[in-house]
Amino acid sequence: MINPAGGPVAQYFSTITAALAGLEIYLTDPARMAQSGDFPPSLLLPYLARLTASLRCWENRIGFTEQFRISRAESGFPVFQNVLELENDRNTAEKRLTQIPEADVLRSEMADFILRHRAFPEALQSRMAERLYLEQVSKGEIFSPTILPETVYVGVNPKNRRPYYAVNWGIFDGSQTLPIVYIALVEDSSENLVNMLVSADGKLDPAVEIPLPVGGLLNPQLAAQFDDFVGKSSGYALTPATIATNLDRDFPTLHPKQLRRFVLGPFYSAGITENNERINGILSKVRKPENAWMLTWTQQDVFSKAERPGTKGFFSSTPPTQEFFIDTNNLEAARMGVSGYEKHALVPHDAYQALYAAGEAAGIFGDYKVHVISSNQVISEV
Repeated sequence: MINPAGGPVAQYFSTITAALAGLEIYLTDPARMAQSGDFPPSLLLPYLARLTASLRCWENRIGFTEQFRISRAESGFPVFQNVLELENDRNTAEKRLTQIPEADVLRSEMADFILRHRAFPEALQSRMAERLYLEQVSKGEIFSPTILPETVYVGVNPKNRRPYYAVNWGIFDGSQTLPIVYIALVEDSSENLVNMLVSADGKLDPAVEIPLPVGGLLNPQLAAQFDDFVGKSSGYALTPATIATNLDRDFPTLHPKQLRRFVLGPFYSAGITENNERINGILSKVRKPENAWMLTWTQQDVFSKAERPGTKGFFSSTPPTQEFFIDTNNLEAARMGVSGYEKHALVPHDAYQALYAAGEAAGIFGDYKVHVISSNQVISEV
């Protein structure tokens, strides 16, 4: 728990906001965008914006509540209860705003109180904080427990004439207190979609306008079922291979070719988090507290190496199924249930210097790809 009246609150929000801003700089680097392949880093930006908006909401919320909890010993992110409360407040914000005076009225009352009583108007300040919080929440662009899927890209596989699309979604995993984003590349053999999207020459029909991004799965007949699937089958406890296999099994006409999972965290902030004594001890020596942080994330991928053909018969038929590749030669990849993975760490220049000077950089970062941020620039693979 963080006491809202203490200095650590400002430090926590300052460091985690700086970390997310640094991650945005990393994701929008033109050179990185050019090397991104099928899943450009920009697909993560809306989720990053949602998480940043949630942090702004929580920062306003502690102005009128007694406590704020983060997962100090594990992820370093706000606990899941905060996410649930934010979602609940989003649903009631408009009604509650009608019961609070407008911001200009509150400012006038605060000034009048100071002049009359020669004291700080704590009660009015609390009301102002609540109003700012509810105004931000009511916009709706927060990191919800489940962020429903969007279709962000559409094409046609010329070899089998199937439409394919990239669809992404997000969850805030309550058990691990981690924000997670998924991107799936899926072929769709549904007859209605093939007839609607594929032209006679086996290409995407230019006459069909698709206003991307499309809310939900592109196939309207499967969209509701797919929403239900991601809500139940996206937890961190499930490996990407398990999720892809379940998707392949539950949707006979959907053929997942690749699934990517971004797991954001842990986040380390000196004097706040307790998730790694060794890291936090060194970060505490950084001269500027606003630079005493480190953000890590993991990218996990699983892809189909082959498709087993389906069978058709008088009495029974089976749909095509995917054979997902798991790198069993890599123990960590096999444990994660992935074809491959990347671990990343983003640190301010001051923090990296402290780790390097302590002789701890190699031991702490290990197989992480390290990105150092300095003066709004990110230098990778230092």
